[in-house]
Amino acid sequence: METLEVKNLIKKFGEKTVLRGVSLNCEKGKIYGIVGYNGSGKTVLFKCICGFLRPEAGEILINGKSHINRATYLSNMGIIIEEPAFMKNKSAYHNLKYLYLINHSLDRELLFRTLERVGLNPKDRKKVGKYSMGMKQRLAIAQAIMENPELLILDEPMNGLDKQGVSEIRALLRSLKNEGKIILLASHNKEDIEILCDEVYEIDDGMLNPYILNNKKQSKRE
Repeated sequence: METLEVKNLIKKFGEKTVLRGVSLNCEKGKIYGIVGYNGSGKTVLFKCICGFLRPEAGEILINGKSHINRATYLSNMGIIIEEPAFMKNKSAYHNLKYLYLINHSLDRELLFRTLERVGLNPKDRKKVGKYSMGMKQRLAIAQAIMENPELLILDEPMNGLDKQGVSEIRALLRSLKNEGKIILLASHNKEDIEILCDEVYEIDDGMLNPYILNNKKQSKRE
């Protein structure tokens, strides 16, 4: 995936317009921050990009073409939007294994590497139901990256992480960026946005505009 383009997206819920002609251009190897108050439309935008919500108008283009085959499109996307429904009575490894086998033959080494990459022990038999919030978040990130997607949609990926965990996941996101991923990141943590993001946009009153970062206003590319 070389580019992701959102063009003039409009999304309504009844009489309320949540997205008003939102446009965004994204290139591989960059992290794009989306900020805004609770209920501003960040999650709605992400769900439209993922195909979970159908907009009233607008287009989502991959490499200049509308994505038609939703299944193929989603297979190339790693998503954290809502808390994943993990099997609480299974280990982290067995949760990933179950999800991975839906579309692939078992690759034990890959799953081990993925868990290690997010700071989890793949041999730990501890049940996910007994995990801390931070450990569950690490597992959610593992689930998002395990199939090596080209696009990552991450809504508050640092939730529940302690200071060390935040540092480790920031390093992971930088590494994924350097691998050429397109990463969309929503976070309430201003430091995450400033440290990680190449471009930042704010949703306000249903519209997406460049966000002032480090006292410099970015030029919005249409």
